[in-house]
Amino acid sequence: MRQSGVRGEGARRRAPGPRDGGRDGSAREEDGGASHDAGPTAGEGADSRDAAAADTGLQGGGSQGGGRAESRRAARADAQGGGRRRKGKKGPRRKRSRGVRILRWTALTLAVLIVGAAGAGYLYYQHLNGNIKKAELDLGDSKLTKPEPNAAGQTPLNILLIGEDDRSKKENLKLGGSKKDATRKPLADVQMLVHVSADRSNMTVISIPRDTRVTIPKCTDPKDNHVYPKQTFAPINESLQHGGPGCTVATWKELTGIYIDHFMMVDFSGVVDMADAVGGVPVCVDANIYSHDSKGHGSGLRLTKGTHPVKGVQALQWLRTRYGFEDNTDIGRAKAQHQYMSSMVQQLKSGTKLSDPGKLMDLAEAAINALTVDHGLGTIKKLYDLGNDLKRVPTKRTTMVTMPWEYRNDGEYVVPKPDDAEKTFSLIRNDIALDGKDKKKKPAKVPAPSMDKGELPVVVQNGTGSTVLGAASGRARDITAEVARLGYAKAIANTVLTSQADTTISYPDKARHGDALALAKALGLSKSAVKESQSVTEVTLVVGNDWRQGTTYPKSSADDEDKAPKIDDTLNGDEKKCMHVNPGYTF
Repeated sequence: MRQSGVRGEGARRRAPGPRDGGRDGSAREEDGGASHDAGPTAGEGADSRDAAAADTGLQGGGSQGGGRAESRRAARADAQGGGRRRKGKKGPRRKRSRGVRILRWTALTLAVLIVGAAGAGYLYYQHLNGNIKKAELDLGDSKLTKPEPNAAGQTPLNILLIGEDDRSKKENLKLGGSKKDATRKPLADVQMLVHVSADRSNMTVISIPRDTRVTIPKCTDPKDNHVYPKQTFAPINESLQHGGPGCTVATWKELTGIYIDHFMMVDFSGVVDMADAVGGVPVCVDANIYSHDSKGHGSGLRLTKGTHPVKGVQALQWLRTRYGFEDNTDIGRAKAQHQYMSSMVQQLKSGTKLSDPGKLMDLAEAAINALTVDHGLGTIKKLYDLGNDLKRVPTKRTTMVTMPWEYRNDGEYVVPKPDDAEKTFSLIRNDIALDGKDKKKKPAKVPAPSMDKGELPVVVQNGTGSTVLGAASGRARDITAEVARLGYAKAIANTVLTSQADTTISYPDKARHGDALALAKALGLSKSAVKESQSVTEVTLVVGNDWRQGTTYPKSSADDEDKAPKIDDTLNGDEKKCMHVNPGYTF
């Protein structure tokens, strides 16, 4: 298998450097018509904190200087009851316990959500709150709407995690890249979508290789109102250069049809600081590995066979290593990132590393200084509430995968694999777990229609308002005519254009369930397309992007509609796996 990525490590279009080179609303429907891998090697499985400090000045958050360290010391004193505790006084002990508990769960939240870990201190609230960096959630023009709540009023949660390679900061440049990269805009070199089920019983994390060719929609930068035109067949990591993380969110929405609630973005130095703060993250290799060759390719990662807690620069080397794993591609790198993330979650849930208030403060400080989030997550309170929500997801129901892909142009880059990628996205859109462990509901008795179809009000709406494909004009009108031909004489068209990937039929209450099922059967839709919704007052058919032409629905109901395609690199949150080392990069 050939190397992937025209702008990745070892890219064909330019000679490698001394190290691994490369960039690593509603509208009316118109019915009328080189990311370099980290530099210094921290040793074979050794504690790399000293090396990170020497090479980057990041030990203990060093880049922020004495003020940052002083604020941490003050916070620790507060957390420990303001210094010496008088005998017989129980108040401070209770205060410390509460602060530690909140810190622990907030740290757990962000560990689940980013390639690293984060935390927020209860007594540290104002200091951390003021340091949270925020940006717009979506810079595109997508009309994609939030999924309807289920019968229990619950909705899924989708968070896009972005690891960016900004070289404009001195700390980040020391961790990887050449000086000429200091003036270019950062790339989104790590991208993972975290989907948490509506009932919080399971979670899916799906990665997309950074060199995947996609359509980047038109994005408007809110800082200067610069409009970046739509680009077709562009590397997905370049979306960050089109105005910021909001354009990466817009790109994912258009590619997957999945509504995204929030994003979290972390930079190079943040990964180093956070790995140090938690005392290292255990990772495993099945042979000795040295990610380096005579051409300068490689991150410098050097480990002996077995499990090692990686810290600092070494943690960043692990996350960015491509030369040394599998077949030296971004696919192997994604697997290593999944292993790191899974190990971090296991570590934090065990509670073994976060019992010390000082370590928690270090973790909180490192995370907040490294993070950029959307305005919807822009306070410690919101992050804490999110943590309380996510801690309900059991680790054993966490599944990490890479988007089904295939090589193009003789292995130079990848594209979403036809059918399999869309099937995976569809399962996430429909809140079906990729681990196949959702409880199978007993087939319910199909309720009978509540009235004659000729008397049933039906609303038909055009849901093809995609900014990439463009709206398919007249869909509400055409499908309304087809529904009327099938005997639903009271069908009417709603001319407000919306956008969703899948055609759905919603009904307002159980009394109309049988009517909605009967309409689905008449149109050739599967039962899974029928959903109860609190936002509709009549049976409502939204014609999605899966039905952009014709009056016959193009997909028939399939027995395996809730089964995920075979994906080779699936990782369960409870598993402990070793990365396979490429024989050319061992010692």
